[in-house]
Amino acid sequence: MSDNKEPEQSLSEAWKENSLPILALALCFVVSHVTAMYLVPAYQEADVQAFEDPEDPLNSVVYIGIILVFTAFILWVAKQNLDWVLQIIFLTAIGTTFIYVFYPFFNSYGITGFAGYVGATALAVQLTFLLLSYPEWYVIDIAGVILAAGVAAIFGISFGLFPALLLLSGLAIYDAWAVYRTGHMVDLADSVMDLKLPILLVMPKSLDYSFLKQGSLNKQIESGEKRGALFMGLGDLVIPGALVVSSKAALGWSVGLASMTGSLIGFGILMTFVLSGRPQAGLPLLNGGAILGYFVGALLFNSGNLGL
Repeated sequence: MSDNKEPEQSLSEAWKENSLPILALALCFVVSHVTAMYLVPAYQEADVQAFEDPEDPLNSVVYIGIILVFTAFILWVAKQNLDWVLQIIFLTAIGTTFIYVFYPFFNSYGITGFAGYVGATALAVQLTFLLLSYPEWYVIDIAGVILAAGVAAIFGISFGLFPALLLLSGLAIYDAWAVYRTGHMVDLADSVMDLKLPILLVMPKSLDYSFLKQGSLNKQIESGEKRGALFMGLGDLVIPGALVVSSKAALGWSVGLASMTGSLIGFGILMTFVLSGRPQAGLPLLNGGAILGYFVGALLFNSGNLGL
């Protein structure tokens, strides 16, 4: 009995200690996904979708293939200790993505075409420069939520429901393999954290925490050192968000919110595993929850019509 009780006490203490950062991460989930669903009409009007035919299942295969190639390249660059190359690649990708995230706002106010992209580029450059010059946790988190909402909206209108389901299923399998089998996703996260690159959310456990002073994640894990913050990759918001937005676009707000709720339940379960102190694959639970929420929402609010 005492052997069973101790883990429960430890888990209870861990939840108590981490309740605020966990709630903050959950809030980021809700804000980014609800914002992404709200932005769908503006993004559709601006025509910033990634694929010409959202219903083509090959879109998912192409995107997963791009992720695999890009990840392999980034890991190779990291092993060559070319940190400056990594920084240029990620900041260029982030800055370019911000342009497409901001452009629909200009388009919705009648500033279209070249003028709209000039305005979006000006905002993107300023925000990217801020991330480069002062990557403190709150700067990264605000930019991350904006980025996650915009990219989720773009993906949501770029993948129809069936391609989105394929995408989430494939990336959930890949994430589990990359974390538990090869471990290269942990190495990638460590490289990103060392360079203070803004492609993750950082939620501190205390107000005196500074991401600027954050050391190696791998070394902290190996030494058993208590971490000062919880971390979550932006992909853990964006990928399930693609199905959330696709569900909303095809079947309405009720189904979109149901998919988001399912992902949030998966997030709660994920946090229980995260509190063990070991890195966890987020997408199996987050995507699985979003998929289950979508099916439940379609059955309850759309008379069983899955929209496929």
